[in-house]
Amino acid sequence: MIELRQILSEKGRFARGVELVTTRGTMEESKATATRDFGRGLTDFDQIDWVSITDNAGGNPQLSPMALGKPLLYAGKEVLIHLSCKDMNRNGLESAAWELASEGYHNLLALSGDYPVSGYSGVAKPVFDIDSIGLLKLLQDMNEGLGVKLRGNRRKNLNNTNFYLGCVATNIKLRENELVPQLLKLKKKREVGSQFVIGQIGFDSRKASEMIGYMRNEGMEEVPLIGNVFLMNRGLARFFKSGKIAGVVVSDEFVEMTQKHADKQFYLEFAAKQAAIFKGLGYSGAYYGGIENIKDLEKVFAIEATFSPDDWQTFAKEIRFSRPGEFFYYAEDEESGLSDCSRLNPEYERSLNKRKSTKNVTLGYRISKWTHDLGFSPKSPVFAAAKRVFENASNPDQGPSAIRMLEHASKAALFKCHDCGDCSLPDIAFLCPESSCAKNQRNGPCGGTRDGKCEVEEFECLWAKAYDRLKFEGREQELLAHAPVIQDQSLRGTSSWSNAFRGLDHHKLKPLRGNKADSLSCSSPKIENPKQP
Repeated sequence: MIELRQILSEKGRFARGVELVTTRGTMEESKATATRDFGRGLTDFDQIDWVSITDNAGGNPQLSPMALGKPLLYAGKEVLIHLSCKDMNRNGLESAAWELASEGYHNLLALSGDYPVSGYSGVAKPVFDIDSIGLLKLLQDMNEGLGVKLRGNRRKNLNNTNFYLGCVATNIKLRENELVPQLLKLKKKREVGSQFVIGQIGFDSRKASEMIGYMRNEGMEEVPLIGNVFLMNRGLARFFKSGKIAGVVVSDEFVEMTQKHADKQFYLEFAAKQAAIFKGLGYSGAYYGGIENIKDLEKVFAIEATFSPDDWQTFAKEIRFSRPGEFFYYAEDEESGLSDCSRLNPEYERSLNKRKSTKNVTLGYRISKWTHDLGFSPKSPVFAAAKRVFENASNPDQGPSAIRMLEHASKAALFKCHDCGDCSLPDIAFLCPESSCAKNQRNGPCGGTRDGKCEVEEFECLWAKAYDRLKFEGREQELLAHAPVIQDQSLRGTSSWSNAFRGLDHHKLKPLRGNKADSLSCSSPKIENPKQP
């Protein structure tokens, strides 16, 4: 059996995977039986290189992906298991990862996950103890031999796992301040261990060309990028437009186009055209979703086989369903309709040369930043004195009572502080992820924003606000330059000021430094020696 890591690294090969969506109930339920039978059919379908199995997709409780994957795995098929952070804390995720490794599952797709929308006796409480960055860091540490503490300050390294780690990335976003942070998060995911990337559902060839162009320009050309092919129909298009699937966005023009076509053959051809575009752009493979039986899959592949090598260029001009005013990172190539990844979008480039303040660059932000630089920067003359004050307090965990009262009152008033004790305010341009993010995302935005708004609440994504603040200062490329933030729950209810001065919070972690080949800079977006799709 050829492993997925070998399949995706093979030069000139266009790999294919199919998504299986698990269902609620036992394997005896009719829907689960149909899904299981489809999975069994895929084991003997040589044109499919791997099967991808979801983890409580859409925020709904469903059958474990391991249960659905076992027959495929034992039959010799490569299986990709989705592992998300919405339903388990870091201990549960680590436990699940050990179980997966023990059962022979080595291909994992690390996700923050969709916010829960249903559950027993109502909607379940989300977890989000860590996010996709934290999960990738955990799994990579397991690959390197996870170190655990023993009695007497001793440590032990556990046996190395052999996970092949993937992530999901998206640039299907309307606004600059939600799209660029997604690209920066992709770089961070690569930095912490992601070895391949699957794109989000989208129907815009120009955005598809930008994604692979960005990866090539940013030194990630060796990372396999998988395009998302989805078998649509009229009903699904309307459902996607409703916004009920986080991160999936379709334009009015796309929905109008689908309402003119009821024939399934049209959508089978549309899916085949998507795959041809990804192949023509240089993607490593395609990820087929929305397909529920072998016959439809065979039809899509049969249609693909009829295309000539250059047909994708015509299809790319057809499948350009961007929204009015949508932000593009690179300039448009007028001839192809794709992006010219050797040039930044001229309007975006002008904004970098003439930076303007926005409503998000508030007076409160400027005061907070000035105060932090004055008192909390290790280079500040105040830092050493404050460190001694907190270390010598009668209760160092809380610090001097008067200062603790000031901390609690000021942060509650300014940031609606939840007193987590492990503060990320300086990491996110002085915005609180606990009070201002439904998923407590401390390492960049989740993929679920819609037009800059949170997928759960009707407020602007705090990472979009943070981007605006840093861009005004010329530091937007530093948005995720900090070390991966994995919050220490043992600090909750203690003084975050004291923890910062005493080096107990997450800032004690040193920023990641990969090897020379893997290191990723946070330099300005000047494009040197560009590589175009």
